[in-house]
Amino acid sequence: MNKKNIAILGSTGSIGTQALEVISEHPDLFGVEVLTANNNATLLIEQSKKFMPNMVVITNEDKYKEVNDALFNLGIKVFAGKKSLDDIVEGENIDVVLTALVGYAGLTPTIKAIKAKKNIALANKETLVVAGELITGLCKQYGVNIYPVDSEHSAIFQCLVGENFNPIEKIYLTASGGPFRGMKTKELIKITKEQALKHPNWDMGAKITIDSASLMNKGLEVIEAKWLFDLKADQIDVVVHPQSIIHSAVEFNDGSIKAQLGLPDMKLPIQYALGYPNRIKNTFKRFSFFDYANLTFEKPDLKTFKNLQLSYDAMEKGGNMPCILNAANEIAVEAFLNNKIGFLNMSDLIADCMEKIIFVPNPSLEDYISTNKTTRIMAKNIIYGNSN
Repeated sequence: MNKKNIAILGSTGSIGTQALEVISEHPDLFGVEVLTANNNATLLIEQSKKFMPNMVVITNEDKYKEVNDALFNLGIKVFAGKKSLDDIVEGENIDVVLTALVGYAGLTPTIKAIKAKKNIALANKETLVVAGELITGLCKQYGVNIYPVDSEHSAIFQCLVGENFNPIEKIYLTASGGPFRGMKTKELIKITKEQALKHPNWDMGAKITIDSASLMNKGLEVIEAKWLFDLKADQIDVVVHPQSIIHSAVEFNDGSIKAQLGLPDMKLPIQYALGYPNRIKNTFKRFSFFDYANLTFEKPDLKTFKNLQLSYDAMEKGGNMPCILNAANEIAVEAFLNNKIGFLNMSDLIADCMEKIIFVPNPSLEDYISTNKTTRIMAKNIIYGNSN
């Protein structure tokens, strides 16, 4: 395997830091060409000194001087701002762009990277949720591959290797159920952000952890799977699997099911995406069947956890509806984390925006941008009133 130069968009987040752990184990296989961060200048400087990228971007322009002063004598080029984040992916020495940004922010740099013919290791599911048709079309146009990093989509991807001409009947995306599995509406009314941030199996950033607690994360993954694997809504089932050992499964048209299993460790799907098509030996802890005598499965509760049903609704409606869903959710999660709305109010807010924002059946990039902006304004007005 030839050495690959990696650009990590969002290197200071959960996926980004774990990706650097993978890279540090295999310095002969991976080099770091680009690191980017939004606000965490301290960690970005620390990472840059260790991995010596050619270029870094700090999106918050107020922190440019701090980062540049720390790295200038090392010969590392430092840039700042959103435009720099979008443009940095075009660097000629980049082989793979790992998009580990959270939320809508991942869309435009991913588009730029595709147009620069860079293969994408995709951890930013919102890119496909917001603009799946546009992104998949660009990938075909520019001959770019997307290697999924989410553990569920990586599992599906791994199950499909060698099955090029065998039709998929259905896929099963597994969900842990989050910290509130089995609870009903009356129990969720008083849930606090501290409770919601305690995921039973995975260590993730705040936004994704809240999404997992509300099952929105699984809803976004359903929409992402539609575009990654060219599926219809009725071909995607969600199965609650509290142990998080089976990461997802594929059922083929002969009734045979292939599943990918392993301990819940994001470094494995990250490594698989960066190293594809090679499987790279590592020191990760191994799974033992004898430590998990019982693997259990349940149907998701769509009436209590409405976000998953809203996601299916948005996927079936198509157009700009998933973009509305995503934008409203990002504002809802932010408000919940700031103690402005309750746990169940997040679903109400999303449903309200999906009902009121103008539907566009065949959106352009400009339509997605406009929809995202309009939805965020409406969601904030609903929460805070017109004064915000």
